[in-house]
Amino acid sequence: MNKQKLQLYGTDWCPKSSALRNYMQGRWIEFDDFNVETDDAANTRIRNLYEGKLKFPTVVFADDFIKNPTIPQLNEFLNKHGID
Repeated sequence: MNKQKLQLYGTDWCPKSSALRNYMQGRWIEFDDFNVETDDAANTRIRNLYEGKLKFPTVVFADDFIKNPTIPQLNEFLNKHGID
């Protein structure tokens, strides 16, 4: 079975990135954490999603993504993908 992994794209200094990171860690949700300022591949991936613009935090699962979600929006996104 090919298990997709949840991904968070953000920065260390962004309060929203930190809030999402802390929330998911607090719920023991496994995810890969990418810093779009220090990881060129992550920066490119996000720019490709937003027509060349760097927008974060972005949460990605498979081919689906959500930009700058609130906690309820994040929970809806996670539930949609069976992540809890």
